Amino acid sequence: MKAPFFFLSIFILVSLPFLGWAQSSSLLEIRSADLLQGAKGFERLMGNVKMKHQNSLISCDSAHFFREENRAQLYGRVQITDEIDPVTTTSGYAEYDGATKIAKLRKNVVFTNQETKLYTEYLDYNREINVATYFEGGKVVDSVNVLTSEIGTYEINFERINFQQNVVLVNPDYTLKTEELIYLTIPKTAQTPGLTNLISKDGNRLDAQKGSFYDTQAKQFKFFEGLVETEKSRVKADELFYDEVKGYYEGKKDVRVLNKERKLEVFGDLGTYWELEKYSQVNGNALVRKYFETDTLFLAADTLISRDSESDTARYLLAFHQVKLVKSDLSGRADSLVYQFSDSTIHLYNDPVLWNRASQISADSMSFFLVNENLDRVLMKNKAFAVLTDTLMNFNQMKGRRMTGYFNSGQLSKLEITGNGESLYYALEGDTLTQGINRILSATITLSFDEGVVKKSNFGVRPDGKFIPVQDLDEKGSRLEGFRWRGEEKPIRKDMDSWRKVIEIDKELKNLFEESPRIKNRMPPEEGLEREWVFQNSGVK
Repeated sequence: MKAPFFFLSIFILVSLPFLGWAQSSSLLEIRSADLLQGAKGFERLMGNVKMKHQNSLISCDSAHFFREENRAQLYGRVQITDEIDPVTTTSGYAEYDGATKIAKLRKNVVFTNQETKLYTEYLDYNREINVATYFEGGKVVDSVNVLTSEIGTYEINFERINFQQNVVLVNPDYTLKTEELIYLTIPKTAQTPGLTNLISKDGNRLDAQKGSFYDTQAKQFKFFEGLVETEKSRVKADELFYDEVKGYYEGKKDVRVLNKERKLEVFGDLGTYWELEKYSQVNGNALVRKYFETDTLFLAADTLISRDSESDTARYLLAFHQVKLVKSDLSGRADSLVYQFSDSTIHLYNDPVLWNRASQISADSMSFFLVNENLDRVLMKNKAFAVLTDTLMNFNQMKGRRMTGYFNSGQLSKLEITGNGESLYYALEGDTLTQGINRILSATITLSFDEGVVKKSNFGVRPDGKFIPVQDLDEKGSRLEGFRWRGEEKPIRKDMDSWRKVIEIDKELKNLFEESPRIKNRMPPEEGLEREWVFQNSGVK
């Protein structure tokens, strides 16, 4: 009995290749097997099974071959290799349909295309259109990234994978979560159409409410309604670009940058930032909010440039064109501004004007100093002019080549004038009656104030002064040359709001990292899986 069985096996092994050659190229072909049982309509193949369909080579431990239906069920160490494309699949079980060219691969599925590997338990591979789909969880690994999702579609011809539901991209530098991601395997780029959250290895947070684009090799990112938050800063824009290699940020439309250390927030239409140099520029209705303990300084301009540094002397903020600033006890305007963070000094240039309560000061250039968040003194150079209103709305005036104003509790307490000093001050009887004007010329003038009223005057050598009674006053006599009250130009908080309407960052935005993982309802095993090992070494159970 053994000898006939031996010769029968040899005959099958020898004749099987010829049986395959006789078939049409659209039909599944049996190339070899250790044992074949069954009739023409249904055949059982056991041991080292090899089959072929067009340019696909198929191998497995055992198989059911439905010849008339041109399909096969493959069991144990299933491998399908494409002779033309560098695509190979392995699995514990598979169903292959020669008519539709669809392979249904199940259990420990590995789909390999060059350096890209896909791992799943359930994969349908349509060889007609070269598309592989998993639908109960899968993982894609290449040289740079690991991507997982519940559903995935791999379009081999386009080297494109569409991930859906619970998508996670893990990179050596960051982890990303979203609900849909399109990944191109050759350039290694990823695109998301909706909410996307990313955390870098340094703990930095990058979010996009309306989608994103990533070049994972070049390490370039683009976020739509994007937010980047680090330990020291927060950047948000309608469109946000980030080059990780160059350390370069670019924001477009509704740009918002917060420096947490400096308590400084900047807004504008277009913003750029160089991380290494700590240099930034904001254009288009730019606005700054500098936060103090009890107050906020608002600064508006066409263009803002700032430099942060560990060195105090290298830290600054520049503002150009249509500069306006507002603080609770202070308002000002100029063409340009320099803010030195090291000593809390603000320099104003090109026709600067500063208002403090009932006073107005102007000069060719001006510097004011903040101490403990309050205005301490103001230095005015060239054509310095100060105007103080009294209780009767008279304009007390002082001018000179150089002027220094000292403040106490936000109010002018002393004024020092050097070089061609002139003073015009109204003499009052009580707070209700004007007696006249004191006009004084002196190289130096020092005035001390209490609640806006002169309490002490000190003039230099040989001052020239006169008193003009109220009945002799005329418009010329009540004005120093160069006098101009510019109260209508004084910016207020409302002007800042109209310059740029600030939309605050919503800190309660949805974040996928903070959500509980979903419970997965796994697909029950295919019926064929339960009979995976119906064929063992000696026969059928």
